[in-house]
Amino acid sequence: MSDDYQAVPLPDVQNLTVEQSRERALGYLKHVQARHSVRSFADTPVPTDIIEACVLAAGTAPSGANHQPWHFACVNDPNLKRQIREAAEIEEAEFYGGRGGDEWLKNLSKLGTDQFKPFLETAPWLIAVFVERQGKDAEGNKRKNYYMSESVGIATGFLLNALHSAGLATLTHTPNPMKFLSKILNRPSTERPYMLIVVGHPSADATVPAAALIKKPLEEIASFFTDSNDFPK
Repeated sequence: MSDDYQAVPLPDVQNLTVEQSRERALGYLKHVQARHSVRSFADTPVPTDIIEACVLAAGTAPSGANHQPWHFACVNDPNLKRQIREAAEIEEAEFYGGRGGDEWLKNLSKLGTDQFKPFLETAPWLIAVFVERQGKDAEGNKRKNYYMSESVGIATGFLLNALHSAGLATLTHTPNPMKFLSKILNRPSTERPYMLIVVGHPSADATVPAAALIKKPLEEIASFFTDSNDFPK
């Protein structure tokens, strides 16, 4: 064992009965089934401390070598939101104009999306998620990061669930390319944009595409290899 390794007792241990565990699992399932991506937001303000708490929750995600290779740029400033919308719509115009390819655009037609993104200005918050390709150690020296996309993907999932738990609606937006986010938000060259999350309350007339409500059943998304003596249900 390396001399650098220091262990502490596992904190926050949960001791649940099987029934309690099952109840929580089913409760969580019901909770996340109520999360839906929306494209129509109200301009109702959301306090900064709520966003801060959700970002801190995202920061608890596991990561390669615990390097936590993420940065969350949280944007509430109307001028910056306008710049982001204008830049995103330029890229989206090219995408929907043919760059996306016929098959991709055909699949997106079921979701009713197009090049116009007014929600980027209407929603009170935009959270631009960045992948940190290279970090620094405690002494300020350059440090390689590991499993960056996987780590940031997990953290983004934590963030989406935290925002949903706070009663907020979200939309994951990935204009391609997204280099404009680095420029507008003045992020260093050691980071690359990963995703733009739109955050706020849904508008009173918000809708979702019917196709988006159809989720694959368990047998299509999972395989179980169980022991014959598996714990009885």
